[in-house]
Amino acid sequence: MTKICGDASTFAASALRGFSLLHPDLVRHVRGGVLRATPGRRGKVAVVLGGGSGHYPAFAGYVGPGFGDAAVAGDIFASPSTQAIKSIARQADLGGGIVLGYGNYAGDVLNFGIAADRLREEGYDVRVLATADDVASSDASTREKRRGIAGDLVIFRIVGAAAEAGLTLDEVEEVAQRVNRQTCTFGVAFDGCTLPGEKEKLFEVPKNRMALGLGVHGEPGIDEQDVPDPEHLAHLLIDRLLAELPEGASRRVAVLLNGLGSTKQEELFVLWDRLVPMFEKAGLTLVAPLVGEYVTSLDMAGCSLTLTWLDEDLEQYWRAPVQSAALSHGLLAGDGITRLEVPEETEVLYMRSGTAQGRRGGACVAAVMDHLAKTLAEVESDLGHIDAVAGDGDHGQGMARGSAAAAKVARAAADAGAGPATVLASAADAWADRAGGTSGALWGEGLRAFSLAFDDNSLPDAQQLSGGARNSMERIMELGRAKPGDKTLVDALVPFVETMEEALAAGHGLVESWRIGAEASHEAAQATRDLLPRMGRAKMHGERSKGHPDAGALSLALCARIVGEDLKAGLASVGEDPPLTSRVG
Repeated sequence: MTKICGDASTFAASALRGFSLLHPDLVRHVRGGVLRATPGRRGKVAVVLGGGSGHYPAFAGYVGPGFGDAAVAGDIFASPSTQAIKSIARQADLGGGIVLGYGNYAGDVLNFGIAADRLREEGYDVRVLATADDVASSDASTREKRRGIAGDLVIFRIVGAAAEAGLTLDEVEEVAQRVNRQTCTFGVAFDGCTLPGEKEKLFEVPKNRMALGLGVHGEPGIDEQDVPDPEHLAHLLIDRLLAELPEGASRRVAVLLNGLGSTKQEELFVLWDRLVPMFEKAGLTLVAPLVGEYVTSLDMAGCSLTLTWLDEDLEQYWRAPVQSAALSHGLLAGDGITRLEVPEETEVLYMRSGTAQGRRGGACVAAVMDHLAKTLAEVESDLGHIDAVAGDGDHGQGMARGSAAAAKVARAAADAGAGPATVLASAADAWADRAGGTSGALWGEGLRAFSLAFDDNSLPDAQQLSGGARNSMERIMELGRAKPGDKTLVDALVPFVETMEEALAAGHGLVESWRIGAEASHEAAQATRDLLPRMGRAKMHGERSKGHPDAGALSLALCARIVGEDLKAGLASVGEDPPLTSRVG
């Protein structure tokens, strides 16, 4: 819902004033809309755009040299009035005729149509352009019934550039009709939008579902399905549009991947990364593509893909200079896609252990890392939720990413015949590199310190495992400068190491000592719920984190338990206690 609203009945007008105050170099605020701050030359065709508010940067953001001469703004999702359209069109007129551009919605068609008739009665030469790019709203045989959605940006941009280039009204109208025919859009929504002042969404999309073929006025889609992965979403969007390819059309296209209000730029970039190879496979050349929010629907979550089949003239106008709040650039040259040369990963050569025992130990470490990765992937969401209360919410993702990378590298090193020290050190570096952040660095350095107690030519024994655990504890405390009671992973790590050492000194075997240490670690991790944070991710949460355990301590205790399970399973399978063996012996 809209949090900064004030009087909902004046929301659109207030937003328009705020926009105008921000961009005095581009627009001049008038009743019901905006005009270009510096009018175009006399005799130029005036391009007047408009529709309901709630779609920023459409339509006020489209006003400026090389784009629109004026924009008329209705209330939220409502057509502007006939009177407002007439008034702003008169003020925008430069003597070369007027094009009124709007989306193909009933209210807009009615009001812009009446305004055009009234203006003609007054002696103005007026043409109308109702954008109709939404392929979900009607099939190709009834194209005139289609709604205008994100294609507005491309269509109005090309029409505005044609007018700026000095074309006559007849010529601009022909360009407008052509680009409208050659533009198509298909979109999806992950969640509905909320009108200012309202608490309920105009429509709901069930969790983990996606509406297909949405409109931009809060209309629900024409179908629904589970949210796919980015690859399948890209296929869904592009395949629907490629079916619209006109016979004999150019393979050069203007492309817009549009966000609908609350879909993050990074999400669009991920989708774009999947789309580009599909464009290339289809034989399309992308000309000055755009990715971002250009036609929105308040806070709707979703995106749309627009293709415009370009000919020589349309491409010229699409590349032409423009200066507006939504789009600003000089004359564009060259293709619109930079093809990335991604270097292949350099193959790492691991030193092969000199003994069969060492190679076996390396394989055991790799098996343990694999078990850790699978477990942390399963609890990723749980750790994230806990961390969101007493941290920054990313701990589960970091642990899952880091352990997965560590497991992959550990397996590669073990397959190359490396011993346990090399396998664990390699895994440590991979963990730190992929997990990132403070936690990634601490886990990476902690595991690398652990590996220093190992010997590449033998199976790790109880003394090496105990020494490795202490090395890890000391390195983490040195780097993070945390101590028990600070509400960090150290609160679980110190009890684990010290309790295990005490159990070994008391004569317990490795498996039993590790289990005792892991239990102490678990209890200590749970006890962090009573602590106030003095270090780490929870520090800024203060009192709010009290009553909630530290996610880093919980994950440390979990990992200690998982390794203990592998020790027990491996040793039981061979009936021995001194060395570390794999889960399957």
